[in-house]
Amino acid sequence: MSQQYQHDVLVIGSGAAGLSLALTLPGHLRIAVLSKGDLSNGSTFWAQGGVAAVLDDTDTVQSHVEDTLNAGGGLCHEDAVRFTVEHSREAIQWLIDQGVPFTRDDDPAHDENSFEFHLTREGGHSHRRIIHAADATGAAIFKTLLAQARLRPNIDLLEQRVAVDLITERRLGLDGDRCLGAYVLDRSTGEVDTFGARFTILATGGAAKVYLYTSNPDGACGDGIAMAWRAGCRVANLEFNQFHPTCLYHPQAKSFLVTEALRGEGALLKLPNGERFMPRFDPRAELAPRDIVARAIDHEMKRLGVDCVYLDISHKPAEFITSHFPTVYERCLSFGIDITRQAIPVVPAAHYTCGGVMIDQHGCTDVPGLYAIGETTFTGLHGANRMASNSLLECFVYGRSAAAHIVDHLPHTALPELLPHWDASQVTDSDEDVIIAHNWDELRRFMWDYVGIVRTTKRLQRAEHRVRLLLDEIDEFYSNYKVSRDLIELRNLAQVAELMIRSAMQRKESRGLHYTLDYPDMLPEALDTILVPPTYDD
Repeated sequence: MSQQYQHDVLVIGSGAAGLSLALTLPGHLRIAVLSKGDLSNGSTFWAQGGVAAVLDDTDTVQSHVEDTLNAGGGLCHEDAVRFTVEHSREAIQWLIDQGVPFTRDDDPAHDENSFEFHLTREGGHSHRRIIHAADATGAAIFKTLLAQARLRPNIDLLEQRVAVDLITERRLGLDGDRCLGAYVLDRSTGEVDTFGARFTILATGGAAKVYLYTSNPDGACGDGIAMAWRAGCRVANLEFNQFHPTCLYHPQAKSFLVTEALRGEGALLKLPNGERFMPRFDPRAELAPRDIVARAIDHEMKRLGVDCVYLDISHKPAEFITSHFPTVYERCLSFGIDITRQAIPVVPAAHYTCGGVMIDQHGCTDVPGLYAIGETTFTGLHGANRMASNSLLECFVYGRSAAAHIVDHLPHTALPELLPHWDASQVTDSDEDVIIAHNWDELRRFMWDYVGIVRTTKRLQRAEHRVRLLLDEIDEFYSNYKVSRDLIELRNLAQVAELMIRSAMQRKESRGLHYTLDYPDMLPEALDTILVPPTYDD
């Protein structure tokens, strides 16, 4: 039997953005935080590098802003960049106050007035401004925030809950567009429950699982983007998908990212013969922005017909390597690679979705009562290419900003009345789940082949034709059979893939992460690609 739940705030997603918002809200509010798997299944837990922020006396807000604008290929919104960077120090202080165990600076050469935590440097940054917890920053932040959330009796942490769709006044045939909550699959019962809320927040992460090779965990299926689109929200700049240059290349090493901080500390990219190649592509060499490094690796792999290139930090002292990068060291060693003596085989992999649901500085979407924060959004911060370690910062700054906006609007927002139950009377159990597995594989393969690091118009047209056929198949399946996590994710992933392809076809230039052989030059004017759902104009 399906259940009815009512909360003041419904947070869909249990990563950095969702938890920071929940913890910033006052303790008298009833809050539900949903995770579609275990609470730690999101991308936050796996983030290695750190959080970019202006923390050292030698750094400035203006420098961080300029670095971000330079990396963003002319598409960053300066107001969003400045808003994020100006709030970076208070966001980090909030994390420190929560108890996040950032790595301290034990360099005796630093005077007593310098910042007490160790700062590293990553691609595109002109200063050391990445605060980190060794090379497992995401895990340290997540564990700390989760522990704090568990101490809060007003926060319900619910695992194995998969959001199916948002409930809006329009969906129920009422006047208005307000979001009233969501229908959510409880995987333990197989029932779709109804969650009503005064405010609903999408903190569902990105959509990198749309590609065959990715650094992301299995849940990064663009759920929030697809649900927001169906509810009437605009999306922007979904053609900009960041490929992390260095993921471990090994048949048994699923989705293991080799942090950019290695290159920040002197690791070199080499061809199989030991030759460096990045200086031929950019004067910043290994510290060039990720789009340049990923394209360079892709070019060399195709030119030479090799399966990978190599990242070498073995020229550094072994103690330095094992103390600064214990996670990478242990993981590589488990595959027989000793990074103190050997180079690491690496390949690019889909990593970050730079576009998403359009929001303002408070996290508000086009639909009243619906907020979005984190990787599922388009804020204008990342432009055509996200700069390293700005993404976690965005989660905290916008999560806290959205919480403040919710508090301001509490007096004017009532809890919705009990909502209609999910209607499963016309569907049956599927006996053909092989269709889901086949379509999932087909989608991710043609997105990798046709909408990857280097694109052409013809490749995009092929992808568009295939995704429309898939969407028709999926819609028919969805209409006739009971929902499952696999079906929900496939439906969302196919929808976001179609939006990515449409966005890429509209951009008749190469800029940042979008590189097409048919339009290799950058246009003089930088414009966002904004898609408007049919319901938004109705």
